[in-house]
This record gives sequence, C-alpha cells and structure tokens, in this order.
Amino acid sequence: METTDSEQISTSENNSTKMETCENVDSEKKNEGAGDTDSLNTQDSLAETMKTESQCVPEDQKTENGSSQTSETVTFKLVYMKKNYDITYELDSKISQLKTKIQTLTEVPPAMQKLMYKGLVKDDQTLREAKVTNGAKMMMIGSTLKDVLTVNTTPSASAVASKVDTAPSKEPLSRQKLHKKVLDKGKPEDIMPGIKNKKESLPTFPISGMYNKAGGKVRLTFKLEVDQLWIGTKERTEKLKMESVKKVISEPIEGHEEYHIMALQLGPTEASRYWIYWVPAQYVDSIKDAVLGKWQSFF
Repeated sequence: METTDSEQISTSENNSTKMETCENVDSEKKNEGAGDTDSLNTQDSLAETMKTESQCVPEDQKTENGSSQTSETVTFKLVYMKKNYDITYELDSKISQLKTKIQTLTEVPPAMQKLMYKGLVKDDQTLREAKVTNGAKMMMIGSTLKDVLTVNTTPSASAVASKVDTAPSKEPLSRQKLHKKVLDKGKPEDIMPGIKNKKESLPTFPISGMYNKAGGKVRLTFKLEVDQLWIGTKERTEKLKMESVKKVISEPIEGHEEYHIMALQLGPTEASRYWIYWVPAQYVDSIKDAVLGKWQSFF
C-alpha cells in the first residue's frame, strides 16, 4: 500500500511536534504558576500534562505499565581467594541475584557461595537490607566445581599404600611436650562450650577463653568486612590481614574431642606458627574457611 505525500508530511509534522513538546516540558513545569489559574487547575489540563511527561521518558527507563523507573546502585569490593573484584549492583536486588553475577567473575556456583558482610548475608536479603555501602568489602567463601571434584577424587589403592609406607609416624599434638605443658593446666573455666562432630558459622562475637603457647588467655575476632583477623591477649591485640596466614592446622585434644589445638602459620616455616589451645570444635572449619578463603574438604 503506497503512502501519499500528504500522509508523509503529516507524520513528519507529528514527530517534529512531539520532539518540540518533550524539549519544552521542563520549561512548562517551571511556568505552571504564571498562566491562567483557572485553566491550569482543570482536570483536562492536568491529564494532558501527565500524558506529555510520560511520552518524554526514554523507553529504557519505562516499566511495563509505561511509568519511569530509576535504579540506585552501590559499588563495593568482593574479596575471594585473596583477590579483589570491583562490583556495581542494584541496591534493591536480592543477594541470590548477586550470586549469579559473582559466578561469572569467579566460576563459583551460587549454591556454593557463602557471602560475609558484618556476618553471614542471606539469599532473600537485598543489598540495601544488608546495609552494603559504597566502598565496602564483602568476603566470599566457596569453591568451584573443579576444586570440589579434585578434593573428592578417590586415590588409587597403590597411591594410598605408597603414602602410608613413606609417611613418618607422628605423635599426636596432645602428647607432644610443647603442647602437653599447656594442656596440663586444664580446661579454662571461662572457655566457650565445645561441640564435636558439628560445624557452625563464625559467631558475631569474639571466640574467647582460649590459651596461647605461653598459657595466657587469647581471643579471636574476625573482621570480615576489612579482611582481618584480630588476635587479642591481655597485653595487646594483633591485627592480621587474612592473607598473612599461610596455613591453618588443627587436631582434636585427646580426651576432650569437643576442643582442638590450632596453629596459624604466619610465615614459610613451622617456627612461625601461633598456637591456640581449647578452640571449640564446631568453629574449626569456619575459622579455616574465613582465613584461607575457601571451603575445606569436609564434604
């Protein structure tokens, strides 16, 4: 069907008029009080104004019903495996949606992500509800599917036999003279209750009442929002970057398996290990997760 010259001219004039109308919407708003008061207060005039403003909203800012929308965003750092990722995301989006975005950056599936910001962040929260602010640091604990498959790979019988034959027999930590000296002092009276064969998330308060190698009281405070571990004693508090801890080892205390002996290795050799006694067993895996930045092999 052919378009006549008059139809083309009419369409061009309509488009031109619409552009001119959109350009002048702001100036007309400012001068609302300058014209005829009776005319401005009529329902027809108000309806026409609303219709004009709706036409001038860019298409990418309209919702399904034609109204405009704006999305407030927040920019923060995600810390994972000692790497920082800059993320900008909508404040009113759910944490579950954010996890999908994080998967594209880290390859960690949403179901295996554990996000920490002033404590554990829940999937049904929004970033606004979690109080995430610009410049904040959020920590993630998790493993890729490749990591999990590697951990769960069953070694061959010959490999196991070879390892058993070559591995030196090691005396349990609880029986070694270095540690027995501290353990012989007995369980601290103000130690937190320990629970064996159970894993719990890190508490929002310090883990306290434990002993260090010198037999003095020590507490651990996890400042996940700044990626720090605070080791506090009566004399002072050491503020360590998580990345400064090279290794974490632990072993149940014989006869008191609800508690562990734990060492934080701060340098390349065993001589740099900071020993902690009477660590509640239910927090051991979570401590390793937080410090090392990934899941341990407790699947």
